Amino acid sequence: MSGDTLAQKDSPIIIVGAGVFGLSSAIHLVQRGFINVTVFDKQPYHETLYDFENGCDAASADCNKIIRAAYGDETWYQNLTLNAIQQWNNWNQSLAQGQKLPPGMTKKDRIYVDCGNYHIGDEGPNPFEQRSIANLTKVGLGHTQYLFHNAKEVERAKSDGHGHAIDPFHLSRDGKGYQGYFDAVGGFVYADKACRYALHLAQELGIKFVLDKQKGLFERFYESNGTVQGIITSDGAIHQANLTIIACGGWSPSVLPELDGLCETTAGSVATIQIPANNPHLCQRFSPESFPVWQYKVRAGANGNLYGFPIDEKGVMKLGYRGTKYTNPQVQANGAVRSVPITRWTAPESITGLPEKSVQVIRTFLDTYLPELQENGLHVTGTRLCWYTDSFDNQFVIDAVPGKTGVLIATGGSGHAFKFLPVLGSFVADRIEGGAKSAVGKEMLQRWRWRSLQDGEQPTNAIMKGLDDPNALQRVHLVQDLSDKAKL
Repeated sequence: MSGDTLAQKDSPIIIVGAGVFGLSSAIHLVQRGFINVTVFDKQPYHETLYDFENGCDAASADCNKIIRAAYGDETWYQNLTLNAIQQWNNWNQSLAQGQKLPPGMTKKDRIYVDCGNYHIGDEGPNPFEQRSIANLTKVGLGHTQYLFHNAKEVERAKSDGHGHAIDPFHLSRDGKGYQGYFDAVGGFVYADKACRYALHLAQELGIKFVLDKQKGLFERFYESNGTVQGIITSDGAIHQANLTIIACGGWSPSVLPELDGLCETTAGSVATIQIPANNPHLCQRFSPESFPVWQYKVRAGANGNLYGFPIDEKGVMKLGYRGTKYTNPQVQANGAVRSVPITRWTAPESITGLPEKSVQVIRTFLDTYLPELQENGLHVTGTRLCWYTDSFDNQFVIDAVPGKTGVLIATGGSGHAFKFLPVLGSFVADRIEGGAKSAVGKEMLQRWRWRSLQDGEQPTNAIMKGLDDPNALQRVHLVQDLSDKAKL
């Protein structure tokens, strides 16, 4: 859907959700001249500071997220990442200069850390990685790609200042030689800091926020004459608006059932390891200055798609697994079956541990590539499921909702939207203004339109399997102990 202006500059606009899509949308709308934007969320992010350990249960509320431009043949995301990286650097510079400092942050804070991405698998670069290298080379970034099976590339990486990424798992010490390759474009962002910065920026721009477990919690749409004219929150208050933007991440399909068949909420697996401060060797070894973001067997199925980070400022090393995605199908009041997020904060008695397959992949990787952790008596200290909204084709969804006048949806992050936080909202603004003026904007709006799976089309993500999904949480064994002594 396109061509229609969805709201005027002085129209009241409500955004439901203060995560990546919601924050970015609000910022770009006001920067485009919209003057009456209010963001609602059930979570008091101004108090919890987007810290998962402090009660936040959104995908955006995390310690870190990968920044990568390696996207195979999806060059639209590659190029959009390069644009986003420019903005991440601008945010870093703003902090360093003491501009727009959020409460509790200082000029020494960094949001974006360009430590690069180290790729490894059982062999050399797989077809996806080969296409990524080729397409980055086409835009003049071939010099940022280092293939370590070639001794000259190892020396080039050293001379370019990337010695930390040549052998992060010390494989050469085991006589295996140098392996994998290094993509020097990207690294990671401190996700909680990024959201705190965006929230502060939005508030300085005059955007109103209602962040409260009752006053900020979406209950239902406020409708009149067949048109959505705002929302009703859990405290019973009516909030009128000409346009309501749903940007609820993993809760979007529950708020907007029309997404069934287009998007579904799925969970990735996260494990964390606390590196003790009294072990300065390991703290330095796994610091962002000494250790890159790594990705294992990218897009290689259930036994791959594992990734990890250097330690954060609290000494926490995070690993994530998306080789198998899990669902939590629940029968709705109308009889429909829909996957809904479930975390320790929303239903603590119902979900602990990780699915057995996730544990197997994570433990095998740690045993193979990071045995020094076990040798130092270190094991997984925390686990959780991280809920995303997958679209069937892994593309985002930013469009008006058919048959629901007054509502726009911004979701479908599919596990890779966070890196675009500084730029995503520009496309929401384009859609509201009736279309994009740039060729890039027009392409993105076309890709992110409301759509359905066509006959004969093979989905990237097979969604809506309901209770028949073999990866539904009701059908998998959850493992509580990830240590090497625990039996699977």
